Amino acid sequence: MTNPEYELPATYTVGEVEAGPPCCEPVPHLSIANLSVAYGSTLVLDKVSLDIYQGCITALIGPSGCGKTSFLSALNRLTDLIPGAQVSGRIQFENSELLDPQLDVLALRRRIGMIFQKPNPFPLSIRRNLELPLREHGVRRRKVLEERIETVLRDVGLWDEVRDRLDKPALALSGGQQQRLCIARALVLEPSVLLMDEPCSALDPIASGVVEELIQRLRGRYTVVIVTHNLSQARRIANYAAFFWMQESVGKLIEFGHCQPLFEAPVDPLTLAYVSGLRG
Repeated sequence: MTNPEYELPATYTVGEVEAGPPCCEPVPHLSIANLSVAYGSTLVLDKVSLDIYQGCITALIGPSGCGKTSFLSALNRLTDLIPGAQVSGRIQFENSELLDPQLDVLALRRRIGMIFQKPNPFPLSIRRNLELPLREHGVRRRKVLEERIETVLRDVGLWDEVRDRLDKPALALSGGQQQRLCIARALVLEPSVLLMDEPCSALDPIASGVVEELIQRLRGRYTVVIVTHNLSQARRIANYAAFFWMQESVGKLIEFGHCQPLFEAPVDPLTLAYVSGLRG
């Protein structure tokens, strides 16, 4: 399932630290400062600050309920769709303040795509799943639509599997194929950032391995932020890791840094207990 055009070396080095596969010089793509999220009167995430580096994969790890998905959802304003959600702090992205009430949220979600835990293709054909977002964003020319669809299906390794049945229902695909189609649906809008909320957790081990391999191939071309409870997966694919934990019933960022030192020589005792299996 590999694509030789996007074949990447196994490791790269930032400074003196081996940090997994390549993401070039660490340049902040998203800069988050004092980000807090509340639902009604319940604070779920408190004053998180970190940079998400361009072209890198950043894994968000920690037990369930510690605010990882809320953090992820705030990055492309999906929190706007949740009644009673309140987000404060700052999120800088490509010279824009993402929490600005005047921001064009539709344009933002074109630049920052989201992949959910459970594959959620539209109950339409494979082709229509990819055409629909393009048409909604003003792409109408048939040749452009066809070229963009073929490109993203090749990118996710689906083209050879579905090229002869593009007009068949997307829901007839296997779970792993559906998830790759959902990733293609995000890529078809040519985003620069992909947010992934446990994209492999609903898949069987073989399908999970295929999707994980795909995520690795996206490194360097996209900035990826992924929530995962699979610590082995985080170590395999991520350049950076952010460890979240509940303190006083509120989700907080405990430690952030290059993946290898965070897993092998963490600074905070809570991180050490979690990555060694003693807590969580």
